[in-house]
Amino acid sequence: MLRLVSLNLNGIRSAANKGWVEWAEKSAIDCMGVQELKAQAADLGGRFDQVAGLKGHFHYADKKGYSGVGLYTRRTPSDVITGIGEPEFDAEGRYVEARFDTPQRKLSIISCYFPSGSSSDERQQAKFRFLAVFYPYLELLKATREFILVGDVNIAHREIDLKNWKSNQKNSGFLPEERAWMSRALDELGLVDVHRTLRPDDTGEAYTWWSNRGQAWANNVGWRIDYHLATPALAALARSASVYKAQRFSDHAPLTVDYELSL
Repeated sequence: MLRLVSLNLNGIRSAANKGWVEWAEKSAIDCMGVQELKAQAADLGGRFDQVAGLKGHFHYADKKGYSGVGLYTRRTPSDVITGIGEPEFDAEGRYVEARFDTPQRKLSIISCYFPSGSSSDERQQAKFRFLAVFYPYLELLKATREFILVGDVNIAHREIDLKNWKSNQKNSGFLPEERAWMSRALDELGLVDVHRTLRPDDTGEAYTWWSNRGQAWANNVGWRIDYHLATPALAALARSASVYKAQRFSDHAPLTVDYELSL
């Protein structure tokens, strides 16, 4: 069994101060994709190179204290890819892919952090540009290998995926164009939304992010914006999915999926 976690840390040092490392150590994780490191290589050295017996592989943003993704793995990858070959987004540290290839198969685990468009229209346009280039990137990837992409996609796909869907239809994260991109990734590209497939009727228990404004966490006014997106053969091996809410490490909660798979 492969236990794969996705978690937006909203700052790796901040999450560590809130008990993230201790939680990981007791959670029998085999692989963990993390997003929003908000740190550089010098900040991680000697402290976060390894977590819970897992070795970290990272893609840092050029800008200090911003973005950055990591992938912690128990098994040593055959290769590690950082970035998608688009300078605008590679400078923001948004993509790390660990390959576990054998003569019999090509398989990747990816940690990815999609841009947020909530701060300004300028950032929303950047998000649209990212979606436009990332779709064909995934298309090419799917043509050559099996993969599971975990991460903060910053899109709630359907009405069931956020508490206040009616009032958020003109807000970043639930815009028609963003939702259409997700539908296309699932329906045309053929990726599988693993959590939703395993637990089709989950509403509030499926949320993975809560605004820091108001009483969003206390009242469970959340959004499901963290995903496992898998090629069909790997998605078929998923056995259970859960969101961990007993402790808070950031404004996101860890999404864990167990797969009947060995790397």
